[in-house]
Amino acid sequence: MGQADVAVTRQEVEDFLYEEAALLDAWKLDEWLALLTDDAYYRVPSNDRPDSDPRAALFTIADDIARIRARVTRLKDRSAHAESPPSRTRRLITNVRIVERQPLRVEANFAVYRHRSNDDVRQYVGRYRYLLRRDGGKLKIAGREAILDAMELASLGTVSFIL
Repeated sequence: MGQADVAVTRQEVEDFLYEEAALLDAWKLDEWLALLTDDAYYRVPSNDRPDSDPRAALFTIADDIARIRARVTRLKDRSAHAESPPSRTRRLITNVRIVERQPLRVEANFAVYRHRSNDDVRQYVGRYRYLLRRDGGKLKIAGREAILDAMELASLGTVSFIL
């Protein structure tokens, strides 16, 4: 095991995930991007096959770092009607667990409440799976997956914002 990964504590991971949630809720997307490694991925797998390979199965989102950056650029564009004005969100992160230390894999439960214009509040509930790395002494996101518990996604509306 790498020395940097052995030393990580659940508290450090929790603080990192809480900071990430705060940045996303505040729509500080450039600061959120700074938490990602240069080879990061972001995925929202099909809820009926959450452990499938994105090269062989349909995913709601399967972005590499270039697509993540493009998604953020689109979300920040005032002409992006899907998120103009931006949704108000509140993320609750619970049950944070280090499930593997080398590589550093972390899981946590989430609930995201999304308020959009005059729409009803949308609730997204599920589990995050992270691949984290140390970079310059700080934790960074190398992989992030949001596995939604909903069996039917159409009722949840768009997930263009970052879960």
